[in-house]
Amino acid sequence: RGPLGNPKRAMQNSSPWHLQRGLLAVAVGCLLLEAFGDQTCTRGQCPARVAYAHPSIPGLNPQRVAWLAQRGVNLQALEPFGARVTGLDLRKKPEEEVLQSLQEEMAARGFLVFADQGRLSGDDFVAASEFWGGRKIHSTHGVHPKAPNRHIFRLSNDQRQGILGVGPQWHNDGSFVEGTFSHAGYHIIEVPEGQGDTQFVHQGAAFEALSPAQQEQWQRLTSVNSNSGVLHPVVHQHPISRQKSVWLHLGMTGAVFETLPSEDEGRKLRLLEANEMTKLFTDYNNLLNDGFEAGYALSYSYRPGDCIFIDNLAIAHRASPGAHESPQKQGLRVLHRSTVQAMQPFAPLPPLPQVMNIQGPNPLGKGVWQGGGTGFVWDPFARMQN
Repeated sequence: RGPLGNPKRAMQNSSPWHLQRGLLAVAVGCLLLEAFGDQTCTRGQCPARVAYAHPSIPGLNPQRVAWLAQRGVNLQALEPFGARVTGLDLRKKPEEEVLQSLQEEMAARGFLVFADQGRLSGDDFVAASEFWGGRKIHSTHGVHPKAPNRHIFRLSNDQRQGILGVGPQWHNDGSFVEGTFSHAGYHIIEVPEGQGDTQFVHQGAAFEALSPAQQEQWQRLTSVNSNSGVLHPVVHQHPISRQKSVWLHLGMTGAVFETLPSEDEGRKLRLLEANEMTKLFTDYNNLLNDGFEAGYALSYSYRPGDCIFIDNLAIAHRASPGAHESPQKQGLRVLHRSTVQAMQPFAPLPPLPQVMNIQGPNPLGKGVWQGGGTGFVWDPFARMQN
């Protein structure tokens, strides 16, 4: 089976009780929706009353929603996570308390869709990106000739309009920098007539969907970026929500360290072997794909004027397969992306350093240590442009 998975596939590789609980919640939600729901509601675009999610995903904070509404900012929960924001023009910076409230909801729910923004200028989009996280744009990407400024990563299914083929596998932006990006922005410029979705997965809920044995082991793993040699934990505690979350780049990882349990007085560190890397990456990919049935993943269909900001430590994302289809088949798609500086270090487990020479010799002499490009190839048939 391919790495993109099938949202309808059987759950033979899924976790036990966490996932069963999530599936039960989704099943009950579907029955209620069929009986009482709005038949026009679509995945990723549903109001709060029909937002049935994995049990570990918090709902919108009602006091915060009411407080924002008094200031003309309206939040509506999406299914199964995220929220739509209306009544706020991103061209004008809101008061600090409003920004803080929205950022806290973003940390818990993963992303916010700021609706009806029209087409933001490049400068306006960059300025709005700096409302969040480290409050400073952090650009590391190539610049397409049609990008309005150097801070905007312009993506398209037409190479004359933007950069092609980006992001087919689950990932978080900025795995090659020490702090990684706190937030990322996605502003749709041209909405295709066909499939142009971005898919999101809630990584806190994904952690809860793991078996207890997997949770214990994955908390002892640290990934090494295949290009920069930067190290990041495979499981971390989110700095705002405090929720434990998984975090791994499927298209730019060259090694994974395991910190051995303290009772093992032999080697304190080891590098995963090729078969273990393949299993880890496959399990991670399956875990995130399982979210479509378990209530912690969605495929978001853009509307004209949408500007999305995500918490890059709370959710992973990828382009849907249809997003890369040719303009002749589905119409033109153009998306502007921005990335925001980290709020704090995203440090690995001790005693590992933040950066190692992935291009140099294997530090332990055994296990996978592969520098360059997309790193370890866990699936020879997977497209790995990230």
